[in-house]
Amino acid sequence: MKKILSILAIMIFAIGFSQKLANIQSGEQLNYRIHYGILNAGTATLTTLQTVYKGQPHFYVKGYGKTTGAVRAFFKVEDVYESFINIDTGLPSYYVRNVREGSYTQHLETAFNHNNQTLILTDKETNISKVMNSVKGVQDMLSAFYYLRSLDSLDLKVGTVKKLNVWIDDEMFPFQLRIAGTENVKTKFGTINCLKIVPQVMSGRVFKDKEGVTLWVTNDRNYVPVLVQAQLAVGSLKASIDSYSNVKYPLKFN
Repeated sequence: MKKILSILAIMIFAIGFSQKLANIQSGEQLNYRIHYGILNAGTATLTTLQTVYKGQPHFYVKGYGKTTGAVRAFFKVEDVYESFINIDTGLPSYYVRNVREGSYTQHLETAFNHNNQTLILTDKETNISKVMNSVKGVQDMLSAFYYLRSLDSLDLKVGTVKKLNVWIDDEMFPFQLRIAGTENVKTKFGTINCLKIVPQVMSGRVFKDKEGVTLWVTNDRNYVPVLVQAQLAVGSLKASIDSYSNVKYPLKFN
């Protein structure tokens, strides 16, 4: 159960941005129910609001996750992720990870400088900042989600492999996403046609293998994630869409 919502974030936020962002509208909210095996383990929410950050138009995106019910009684999780994403470039300007998972806490804030490919990482618990090298086009976990969601349908054809570098916590991770096919997925709202996407993740400590995660997103201009499944080193994790609002294009459930 440790870092269960961080794992969900990596999976869901691995799908993602580009004006680029034309298919994302201010006020969008996506809510998910998380299951760990047979347990109703928690909830996760993504909200998006248009704002101005340092004089430029941005989306402020917030991801919030927590354990619930019986799981919360023995393992309390409160995870907050925030990102200011430049609407013109689709790149993150500022990223926050503030998590409480049992006795573990971490509060990191990252300011990106895409012009010289550096970033400033600040540990808010120690008030220590350091400048680190970055790479061109780096995304954080939230901005990566919107980056890929806003790609053209030709870029997400079955068989396509997309690569990107994602800043997670305090280091860079290369991600590779394979569009494996299309499937009809049952949800609480009905059945909807989806793209089946398989991110390549690091196996061993958390996941059973490199392709132990599968993500289904609506096969339309929204690319809304409706289901995530992961085979973990211990047990399995599933996140399913529980409610949504202010999605730009109508979702067509049967």
